[in-house]
Amino acid sequence: MVRSRYLEIADELATELAALPAGTRIASEHEIAERFGVGRAAARAAVQELESRLLVRRVRGAGTFVNRRIDYAISQRRAPSWHQTVREAGAEPRSLVRDVRRAPLPDDAAERLERPPGSPATLLVRQYYIDELLSGWSNEWIPADVLADVDLAVHAVESVDSILRQMSGVRPVRAWCRVSYALPDAAVAAGLGTESCRPVWLVESLSRDVDSGVPLLSSHSWSRPDSARIVVEMDGPYFSPEVT
Repeated sequence: MVRSRYLEIADELATELAALPAGTRIASEHEIAERFGVGRAAARAAVQELESRLLVRRVRGAGTFVNRRIDYAISQRRAPSWHQTVREAGAEPRSLVRDVRRAPLPDDAAERLERPPGSPATLLVRQYYIDELLSGWSNEWIPADVLADVDLAVHAVESVDSILRQMSGVRPVRAWCRVSYALPDAAVAAGLGTESCRPVWLVESLSRDVDSGVPLLSSHSWSRPDSARIVVEMDGPYFSPEVT
């Protein structure tokens, strides 16, 4: 059986990409076609093959870039800090605040946080990058009796886990989570730079204070499958190490 030319091109490019850092822009389909003496369709198929192997990622309007997928570990033996977990996986995290506002707790968040519906809280909406490639989106609810000045703190310190430790004197631990593969709504899809028809990871999580057991934060986090593999290790008993 004759091996398809586009697979040969993809294999050769994959070897070259392995030596490049994540976020490096790769050659365009036109440049690949010229280099290998093939038509545009074969070049496009080679790039699509690299994308299916999670070796590259297309960014609308910007090009195609070297991708590096990390293992994102969820464990009761780890602090519930997105930034720390990404660093421990060997990558560089960055988060951007897209919205932060005082709002009454909706019914579902109130039930998880063990507060009456409508209790005062802060809704924090953030967008995440791993090695400067778009990776995630989250909605986080923090009761006002845990921390009232979230809007001021998150513009100075990116890690909410660190903010809670420093300003509220608590030790957060991930007490419950649920991971699913779900279709994002239009707003989340736009925040992830993807399409609503493409499934993404959805992690629903509740953090408590390890000492008092008081619920501190309820979150819905969506993650691009090409940015991280979600690894769940709910292996208690939990503890909460100090985070700086």
